Amino acid sequence: MEQKSNHNGALQKPIGSGFNAASTSAEVIIKGIDLTGKIAIVTGGDSGIGLETVKALSKAGAAIIVPTRGVEKAKEKLQGTTNVEIEEMDLINPDSIDTFAKKFLVSGRPLHLLINNAGIMFVPLRRDSRGNESQLATNYLGGFQLTARLWEALKKANGARVVNVSSQGHQFAAFNFEDPNFEDREYVSLQGYGQSKTAVNLFSLELDNRAK
Repeated sequence: MEQKSNHNGALQKPIGSGFNAASTSAEVIIKGIDLTGKIAIVTGGDSGIGLETVKALSKAGAAIIVPTRGVEKAKEKLQGTTNVEIEEMDLINPDSIDTFAKKFLVSGRPLHLLINNAGIMFVPLRRDSRGNESQLATNYLGGFQLTARLWEALKKANGARVVNVSSQGHQFAAFNFEDPNFEDREYVSLQGYGQSKTAVNLFSLELDNRAK
């Protein structure tokens, strides 16, 4: 069977949101979105896209939790942003994810919005405590575990949304089911990143099916 390519967005279809690739988070929020009373968790919310996401959600009235491995750095970056809680969590550490999720669940709060944004790329070969390649562990496995652990809180929200941030990098590599952790092939960092984002996309599709 011929494999189709999504090169240059050939297979993408607009969803009619009224926004495009040049739209900013501020422009989206200005369109009358009120998130007062909603709770959001944003991984990687202390830098880059994640930081801007947190600022936009804050302006819309949401309460946001930012789990991060660099608490002091996050406090500095998020200074002046209202309705933000900062908690410690490292996505490459499964125990750290469980500890964070348990603390949130114990609070009894619903979770209306989970944004799995944090990620790493172009790193040398490293592995987590289980032997998983670090980009796969951080970009996909960590977000998968966090989503699973917070599932009850997401259901409690009665219409929660999970956003898994991917990238065009998924076109760099398919997911290698035979050797995802580069044990029997040469490590190419870009391929590791690409397959981690392909995994995120596949996870998102199946999550959508099951969450319905």
